[in-house]
Amino acid sequence: MRIRLRPLVAATGALALSLVSGCAQSGAAGSSAHTVTYWLWDANQLPAYQACAKGFEKENPGLKVKITQLGWSDYWTKLTAGFIAGTAPDVFTDHIQNFGQFADLKVLEPLDDLGIEDSDYQPGLAANWVGQDGHRYGAPKDWDTVALFYNSKMTEDAGLTAEQLNDLSWNPKDGGTFEKAIARLTVDRNGKRGDEAGFDKNNVKVYGMATGGGGFGDGQTQWSPFTGSAGWNYLDKPRWGTKYQYDSKTFQSVVRWYFGLAKKGYMPPLSDYNIQSNQQNTQIAAGKAATAFDGAWMISTYAGFKGKDIETAVTPTGPAGKRATMMNGLADSITKASKNKAGARKWVAYLASDRCQTVVGKSGVVFPATPAGTAAAVAAYRKKGIDVSAFTEPVADKKRFRTFSYPIASYSADMTALMAPAMEDIYGNGKPVSSLDQTNEQINLILSQ
Repeated sequence: MRIRLRPLVAATGALALSLVSGCAQSGAAGSSAHTVTYWLWDANQLPAYQACAKGFEKENPGLKVKITQLGWSDYWTKLTAGFIAGTAPDVFTDHIQNFGQFADLKVLEPLDDLGIEDSDYQPGLAANWVGQDGHRYGAPKDWDTVALFYNSKMTEDAGLTAEQLNDLSWNPKDGGTFEKAIARLTVDRNGKRGDEAGFDKNNVKVYGMATGGGGFGDGQTQWSPFTGSAGWNYLDKPRWGTKYQYDSKTFQSVVRWYFGLAKKGYMPPLSDYNIQSNQQNTQIAAGKAATAFDGAWMISTYAGFKGKDIETAVTPTGPAGKRATMMNGLADSITKASKNKAGARKWVAYLASDRCQTVVGKSGVVFPATPAGTAAAVAAYRKKGIDVSAFTEPVADKKRFRTFSYPIASYSADMTALMAPAMEDIYGNGKPVSSLDQTNEQINLILSQ
């Protein structure tokens, strides 16, 4: 499950983490030669991993797995503190946004001896967890893509069919058929639609598209489907780049158009968004928005909205000729301070195998990283009556879709800390997109250190 990472550590936190090597390390909390401690944050996945632990313990008599599930915010706070105090778990669920920083600070154990092969997992997942030093620090766990969730009653009332929603295109000049659809789905308090004369953009009852906030520096469920389909890249290299490209004219033209949807009244103002209580899915559930870009980890959430038939469509085709979506993925990592590295290695290898990933897939909560695990998940969703093709097609069809990774680079927390307010200033305060030139310069100065 991915909610939204805040910058992992502020300046003081970064300083504290840099002192890890000088701290007394007492070992992972609760670990021993007979126990492997494992942390994760998603309560929905806990039962599946408890089942995996039983299978693992059966194969490895004498070894036990102690699983701890923590809420999102507590998870990262306690993990960071654990690195400093030497109380981190043997194994933990890792997020690609934090990987660069963890690798640089040398708090992760290399996993080169686990035999992880790129071909055993969905394309690109395994390669993302290799550090700048050439060592592997994560075993692929799952993956997700982004699609357009929509309220089918609202789209039907607007005269839009599922076929039309799956055939949208856009451009930064006039928004294309995508903007026309979003305008059509927007309704003011007098019943006027966004594409009708007399529409009041200052008194909107239902927005055509929900807001996900400013999008920080990655825009995963906000603007990334558009910047990606415009052919833009976050960095000068796919992984471990040396320069961010937020000063790109292509990027800035997309951002100007995207946040311009709010100025036209088709998307809520930034003030309507709240990271804790009013995200995209909340706006859809309340009937305040007709569509929302969101990730595969939210499939079950949208499907569970009572009284609403929520369907999904693929992302729109962009100026570069393809549809695009970020393809993100989690991994399992071993902490450098683990006191049971032998047991931890066995557990991580098991987590990365079909033996566990098919079990997780059958729970129908996420898409596991192996093809067999993915197939099990698709079957589980189908059994629930949920069509997930809008998420799986981008992975299978490279002719029509472009998939790209979260930007992998050092100092990612610093990048996020700078980009978050910069994007909110553009969205909420009308600051010109050209202001990103200076922000980009600041980020690259840090990255060059």
